[in-house]
Amino acid sequence: MTTYLDAIVARHCERAALDSRSLGPLMEEARRAGTVRSFADPLEGSSRLAVIAEVKRRSPSKGDLAPELDPADLARTYAAAGATCLSVLTDHDHFGGSPEDLAAARGACALPVLRKDFTVDLRDVCDARLMGADCVLLIAAVLEDALLGDCLALASDLGMDALVEVHDEAELERALDRGARLVGVNQRDLVTFEVDHDRAVRMGAAIPRDVVSVAESGVRGRTDAESLRRAGYDAILVGEHLVTAADTARALVDLLVD
Repeated sequence: MTTYLDAIVARHCERAALDSRSLGPLMEEARRAGTVRSFADPLEGSSRLAVIAEVKRRSPSKGDLAPELDPADLARTYAAAGATCLSVLTDHDHFGGSPEDLAAARGACALPVLRKDFTVDLRDVCDARLMGADCVLLIAAVLEDALLGDCLALASDLGMDALVEVHDEAELERALDRGARLVGVNQRDLVTFEVDHDRAVRMGAAIPRDVVSVAESGVRGRTDAESLRRAGYDAILVGEHLVTAADTARALVDLLVD
C-alpha cells in the first residue's frame, strides 16, 4: 500500500532526477543570495516556549485548511502575536504552497523563515536559500546517512540553519551523529498522518540539552503546549491549529507558555 509519505517523496525524487542544473554553479548563486536571518538562535534564546507559526494552505490527509490565505497578512499577524519564527510550505502538489508564499511571508516581517518541504537533493538546499529561506527542513526518514550529512554541511556553508526532523530514538541518533544542532520531533506519523503526542513527550527527554528542540505538528492548544514545555522542548511548530482558528492571533498567544 502506498502511503502519503511514499507518494510525496516519490514525486520529489522524480523532479530531482529530471533536474539538469549543475550543483557547483547553483551553490555559488546561493552563496550570493540575500542576508540570512538566524533561525536557531532566537529559539534557543527565548525565555518561554517559542512558537514557529506556519503558513499552511492544505494537508494531504485533511484537504483544504485555508486555501485563500494571504501569506504576507498571516506573517504580520503571527509576528504581532509573538511568534519567534515562521514556517512556510512550498510544496504545491500536496500542500498548496509555493516559493512565492515563502517570499511574501518573509518580506512582510522580520522573522526568520523555515522552508517546509521534502528535501531529497542537495539542489533543494540551494533552492531554499535562493527563495529566501533562512532554514531548511531535513527529514531523517527520507534521507540516507550520507545525504543527510551532506545536506547539513551544505546548509551550513550557505549560512542557513537546518531543522532535522526525527520520529524515534534511532533517527535522533542518526541526526546527532551527523552533527544536527536543531532537531524537530514530528508528532504526526508520516506514514499514517496520525498524531502521537505521547511519542513527542517521550522523545523530549532523549534530546541533549545543547540541541535546540522543536515539537512539530499536531499541537491542539495550550494544554499540548504546556505538556511539551514540561517535556523539555524549546519550541513548537504549529500550522493547522492556527490557520483554522477563528482568531489566529489569540490562538497563537494562548500557546506562549513559560
